[in-house]
Amino acid sequence: MQDDVHRYNRERWEALVRADALFTRPMLDLDAEKARDYLGLERLGLPGDLAGRKVLCLAGGGGQQSAAFALLGADVTVLDISPGQLARDRSAAEHHGVGVRTVQGDMRDLSAFAGSTFDLVWHPYSLTFVPDSRIVFREVARVVAAGGHYYLMCANPFFSGLTHESWNGEGYTLRQPYADEAMTSYPDQDWVYDRTPSGRIVREPREYTQTLGRIVNSLTGEGFMLRLLSEVRGGDRDAEPGSWEHFMAVAPPWLEFVWHYRPGVPGS
Repeated sequence: MQDDVHRYNRERWEALVRADALFTRPMLDLDAEKARDYLGLERLGLPGDLAGRKVLCLAGGGGQQSAAFALLGADVTVLDISPGQLARDRSAAEHHGVGVRTVQGDMRDLSAFAGSTFDLVWHPYSLTFVPDSRIVFREVARVVAAGGHYYLMCANPFFSGLTHESWNGEGYTLRQPYADEAMTSYPDQDWVYDRTPSGRIVREPREYTQTLGRIVNSLTGEGFMLRLLSEVRGGDRDAEPGSWEHFMAVAPPWLEFVWHYRPGVPGS
């Protein structure tokens, strides 16, 4: 799938790799205990015994989650749009002495994998980089095995496009329409990558709003049962208004879902 969305995302993530952005830095100080804490499987209610379990890190390159799962004994595959990100997965795997399979591709096309392949699909923040989430969910439903799980972290639909810079003196002003596939763009946060080298240019993310109704109804329609929904909370309500810390305390920007794949079961 080589449309404009694909090309923009690939070019942006290659630029982020060159900038050594936060989400492109492989985790090289992990052991099994740190890996388990990092993934938070117990908090999410996911099976803790991963030995031999087939895990797909979906649009999750960079040598972070893949290394953690491999250290816990999982059979790990990473699909990512960025060759640079996948190179970091291979680097992390070599550092830790574990095996990780890397596949370059788009989350909207998982045809590289046979049906019912994975026990767990782990999907970190990336869903909003494509307009129609339903395409992704259909692909996930095809490759996850019955009884498997789908972890999804995504933008909180009610605050999508909102940042700490939206502070107007009294609150954070919503301007983005609450509608599926509305495009939004905003500058990366200062902590994402170092701006100091002269001439460094990383294009802003292009993201597309996904309503909560579409996310939930699409996944239940594919045979998934919701097991957990969590707002990713943080920040400090006493922090300076208009700061990132204050914004996170007022408008949690991310959601986490854990879905159980039970095709053909009533209520799923």
